Amino acid sequence: MRTSQFFFTTLKEAPADAEVVSQKLMLRAGYIKRAAAGIYTWMPLGLRVLRKVERIVRDEMDKAGAVELLMPAVQPAELWQESGRWDQYGPELLRFKDRHQREFVIGPTHEEVITDAVRRDVKSYRQLPIHLYQIQTKFRDEIRPRFGVMRGREFLMKDGYSFHASLEDLQREYRNMHETYSRIFTRLGLTFRAVAADTGAIGGTGSHEFHVLAESGEDDIAYCPDSDYAANVELAEALPPASPRPAPSALLTRVATPGRTACADVAEFLGIALDRIVKAIAVVSEQENGGRKFSLLLLRGDHELNEVKAGKIAGMAPFRFAAEGEVEDYLGCKPGYIGPVAVDGQKVAIFADRAVAAMSDFICGANDAGFHLSGVNFGRDLAEPQVADLRNVLPGDPSPDGKGRLEIRRGIEVGHIFQLRQKYAKALNCAYLDENGKSQIMEMGCYGIGVSRIVGAAIEQGNDARGIMLPAAIAPFAVCIVPMGYHKSEAVKAAADGLHAELGKRGVDVLLDDRNERPGVMFADMELIGIPHRIVIGERGLHEGKLEYRCRRDAESTLVDQGGVVDLLLEKLCAS
Repeated sequence: MRTSQFFFTTLKEAPADAEVVSQKLMLRAGYIKRAAAGIYTWMPLGLRVLRKVERIVRDEMDKAGAVELLMPAVQPAELWQESGRWDQYGPELLRFKDRHQREFVIGPTHEEVITDAVRRDVKSYRQLPIHLYQIQTKFRDEIRPRFGVMRGREFLMKDGYSFHASLEDLQREYRNMHETYSRIFTRLGLTFRAVAADTGAIGGTGSHEFHVLAESGEDDIAYCPDSDYAANVELAEALPPASPRPAPSALLTRVATPGRTACADVAEFLGIALDRIVKAIAVVSEQENGGRKFSLLLLRGDHELNEVKAGKIAGMAPFRFAAEGEVEDYLGCKPGYIGPVAVDGQKVAIFADRAVAAMSDFICGANDAGFHLSGVNFGRDLAEPQVADLRNVLPGDPSPDGKGRLEIRRGIEVGHIFQLRQKYAKALNCAYLDENGKSQIMEMGCYGIGVSRIVGAAIEQGNDARGIMLPAAIAPFAVCIVPMGYHKSEAVKAAADGLHAELGKRGVDVLLDDRNERPGVMFADMELIGIPHRIVIGERGLHEGKLEYRCRRDAESTLVDQGGVVDLLLEKLCAS
């Protein structure tokens, strides 16, 4: 490909509303153009990258035994109503009516459509298992689209769905997809982690997220560098302290703490460490009988509540933080000074984090404005609480697998696999006849990859001050040829055209910059758009039989023999 035959434009500065590095660089490099909030046109350069990601995903899915289909972007409302998600999904579901006033949605996901397709044609266990996937444009009406293609409203996604006659077979395919996804992200040239995750609103049981590690990531990933353990912080278990609770050694004392409501302020005022304070978080959960359950969640002052973990306590989900009036009704005190001592156990449930359950002589609110209690002990000053894992893990915490200490990294979610089990199959009556002729509900798996999101994530992971640094597997071109004086020197033109033709014959994705521009402009553009390998051809070097080679990630260029440059590039590309 020649730049004179291609269409791309670059910008010196990113638009003022661009937020993250990938968004800025994709706009500057001419990968995308904004059409509306969260909706982008993929320009030729960006589309080349997107298609390369697609090809790798499709190749590995086909090798794994999945079969490709294409489902409609527009879906009938009846299917969503049948599954129950018509009312559950919320305003992110873009709904509209056709000319006959029939209701439709632009699909953000395709569980209903694929389940409907399978239930129509699959009747016997002999037809199972089946794994169907597509690469399809999705639409979610995000309340605040941001970060370019990282959180847009329209996006390209690979979603796959498997159907099984048993849980065991679902788990087999789940492992197959875990391995397949690992191969996909390895081929894409990304540094990633597969982490255990919460299933969230989609439902099901087992779940793993695949995260590209980048400082701009939206999720915190807890992992152990000494083992394979990795989990989203939402799911990572905080182990109980290894040491038993010390015996009480202090008397219960009421201490004046005027105007000190935050744990850090209380600790500073009393001259103690923050980890000696217990904070009480008041929450309310609505009960099925229409009543309300008021609870106190106790955490160490230096720990943060993990709402996902708290929501898994029996009878707690869904819960919300208590309003000021509710706190006063149940505890007789304004927020800021609440605590677990002398509360009515019939009205207030108390749950203590594992770390709190191991504390003695701690400080907490006195349920009296302006006062705290010191020297508080379970079993003596208040009843033993219900104990649960309620907090986020911290760097240095012991790894749940017992093989080291945890570290925390930021990650960008680019893939997610679920064991859906029977959530959608049961709702849509997706059944088969077993060996005994008895009707059974199918087991389902769900496997998603954010194809367009991968492009943004790869750029978040690979960039520098000069622009994009993509892995060779997904770069818009593998090699660029930058001739000095292409329109002035016949020797340079002949060498550039010859190298371009030879690399093309060898199957190399090569771009020849034949623009009549200053060298500095061409160098800057090629670095900005993220081409991993560059060959510079000049008259002086040609006289000596030399060309200039530079890897995008190298600090300096090197001179190479003109006759050996093709073999050098092929070697570099094979190694990348």
